[in-house]
This record gives sequence, structure tokens and C-alpha cells, in this order.
Amino acid sequence: MDEDQLRTLMLNGLRGDAGAYRQLLATLVVDLRSFFRHRIALGTDDIEDLVQETLLAIHSRRETYDASKPFTGWLFAIARHKLIDRYRLLASRKVTPLDQVREPTSEKELEQQIARHDVGVALEQLPAKQAAAIRCVKLEGLSMEEAASATGQSIPAVKVGIHRGLKKLLARFANSKR
Repeated sequence: MDEDQLRTLMLNGLRGDAGAYRQLLATLVVDLRSFFRHRIALGTDDIEDLVQETLLAIHSRRETYDASKPFTGWLFAIARHKLIDRYRLLASRKVTPLDQVREPTSEKELEQQIARHDVGVALEQLPAKQAAAIRCVKLEGLSMEEAASATGQSIPAVKVGIHRGLKKLLARFANSKR
């Protein structure tokens, strides 16, 4: 679709036309996938996460769209911000050198360290935002609101990230036991 068609769908959606809004979002999914696929070398799940986060941002900020300006400029500004957020999250991962890890004093402590390490390795296999959401809510005991604030995600994105991440981990471990 061209700029005028997208703009018309957006304006009609803002006026309450649910069909136009659904059509806009369906069209944007394709455009956003292409946008992210050409800018990053991440997996399909990462691209889908970015698409969903962008659609959520568009939906939650739709009232900020200025009809006198091009719709695609507004759309891709949001998409670029989501991409930058993803890069910041990836860059903020910390690695502890092995020589700085304290040696356990008991067998129980050793088992706990191994379990923490195994969970950390499993979470590293997930997209960064999914891993961060799981860490905050499931391991650190934060509320959804606190996790959203800590990770820079929306509450729905945290919920979706936890669901998708746990589903991936479950599938991965279920397949490895066969």
C-alpha cells in the first residue's frame, strides 16, 4: 500500500472504523517484518518480537499521530526506536569472568551455583527481552509493572515475552529428553 492508503486507513481507524484499523495493522505486519529483516541479523523470533512491540507501541500511541504529516514517517520512527531499544538491551548483557566466580563452600552451594548457571545458559538462548522478562518476574520476583519498568517494555510485552520464552524453553527441554 502507498502512503495515502496507509494514512487513510489510520485516520479511519482513529475515527472508530475497526475494519480499517485491522487492515492497517495486517498491512503493517508485512512492512515491519521487511523493515527489521533488512536491518538486523537476528532470528525470526526476534523479528516477530520487534514487530509485535512496534504494533503495541503504534496502538498505544495512535492518538499522537499528526494527520498533517506522513504516516510512514511516524510509523518507521517508532520502529527505529524499538530497534534501538533492542540493541541497547543486547549491549547491556554482562559477563562475569570465570576467575571472579567464588568457589562454593558446600555441596548444596555448588548445586545452587550449577542450577543458576544452567538457568542462565538456557535464558541466553532466548531473545534478550524474553530472557529479561523471565529473569525479572520468575527469578527475581518482581511484579509485571516492576519488570516492565526495569526492562523498558510495556506490561503486555513483558507478559508476552514470559509466555513465549517459557514456551520455547519447555519445547527445547521436552525435545532434549526424547
